[in-house]
Amino acid sequence: MKEEQMKFKVIDDKGNEIECEVLFTFDSDETNKSYIVYTDDTTDEQGNTKVYASTYTPNSENLDLKPIETEKEWKIIETILNELQDEVKNGMEDGE
Repeated sequence: MKEEQMKFKVIDDKGNEIECEVLFTFDSDETNKSYIVYTDDTTDEQGNTKVYASTYTPNSENLDLKPIETEKEWKIIETILNELQDEVKNGMEDGE
């Protein structure tokens, strides 16, 4: 059984509607903020899927994304992404 994917739409600076898929959300005790990590399924020049992160307010009626403000916040997100990437990579090597 496949878990239902959470999706939302954003309007870019040119007025285009873009569908994004939520990869995961998490709360940080260190910053007392909630974060959402998502993709629009586009790729960069190297073929890597582009991933974005923002802060948000859980249980809010509207998904109001706010920019990441500090280098510390980016480091927290980067650490989690690296850990998840390692888990996926190790799982593939183990034949999962």
